[in-house]
Amino acid sequence: MWTLPVPISASDALPVPLRADGYLYRVTTVRAAPGRLMDLIALFKAHVADYEARGDAPPFWMRHSQGDQWDLILMYPMESYAAYYGPERLVRRADHADVQRAFEDQLTQLVAWREDLYAFGPALADVAARFDGMGYFHVEMFKALPGKQDALIRQRKMENRYYDALSHPPNLIFVRESGSPVDVFTVGFYRDLQHFAAGADVPFETEDRAARDAGFDGVNQISPYLRSLIAWHHDTLAVRIR
Repeated sequence: MWTLPVPISASDALPVPLRADGYLYRVTTVRAAPGRLMDLIALFKAHVADYEARGDAPPFWMRHSQGDQWDLILMYPMESYAAYYGPERLVRRADHADVQRAFEDQLTQLVAWREDLYAFGPALADVAARFDGMGYFHVEMFKALPGKQDALIRQRKMENRYYDALSHPPNLIFVRESGSPVDVFTVGFYRDLQHFAAGADVPFETEDRAARDAGFDGVNQISPYLRSLIAWHHDTLAVRIR
């Protein structure tokens, strides 16, 4: 039987609320049409200036290396629905509507599949700081079992405390507001593959103590506890787009 997790404190690394609140992002996962991935990347790169002209922040993005079936993930900063769809922003977008339509027309020729998730996460400055200088990413997407959404978020926070005790970079946590079936996704940030793999030689006793201090029944129970909360999850390793 699982023990109750330790209480979540205000000092948790990069905290997010249990329910929809915080900074809003539109997260788009895209699979390119066969043989068109580089064309798709070039199209998104060419469109960056158009976001800025409309008063919108360009997305954070990365490219699939191995794992899930998408090729690109783009995280568009929205702040909130009220801010994103405010009158001034709508007027600026209307002034660039022709450019946006042309972009969408090109996009339909290059994309085989795409899906949107609206999710709350850390403040924009925190996300930007974590992306800065990083070139390798671990993206985990989770669908919670019915009634287990809050417990899943707590588990992700507990795992961040475990990482923090081992001087391992914590993950950013994002919580579904609407869109795709993903309830929670996390992003880990690393300089490269070697940085991602660092710390694999930590002694078992150190890992186990860190896991228990974070609220788990032991380091060997981190994964089983997570599995008890989810219907499915997808892991993806991704790289920075140059």
